[in-house]
Amino acid sequence: MASSKFLLASVFLSLFLLHQVQFHAVQATSSTAIPQNDSTMKIDCGGACAIRCQLSSRPNLCKRACGTCCARCNCVPPGTSGNLEACPCYASLTTRDNKRKCP
Repeated sequence: MASSKFLLASVFLSLFLLHQVQFHAVQATSSTAIPQNDSTMKIDCGGACAIRCQLSSRPNLCKRACGTCCARCNCVPPGTSGNLEACPCYASLTTRDNKRKCP
């Protein structure tokens, strides 16, 4: 009788621990939607900046500035302009004249 209770308790404990491990694994993978300052996962800055600068009147200048910002922040906001709240690091970089550096 005591051994069956112990076996049943150990099965429930094992299932509980398995559930907790899976929950934390799912949380860890879903929190990396926008990579920022994550040294293990680098984004393709060239591709991201090509999309960001496709409508620019000066695409080469735009891509160069965007590439610098992307290399520092590992993040480029979506779309061709705006959406700076998606990447605070990208939005906070400024030139010497305190103008926004990143397109």
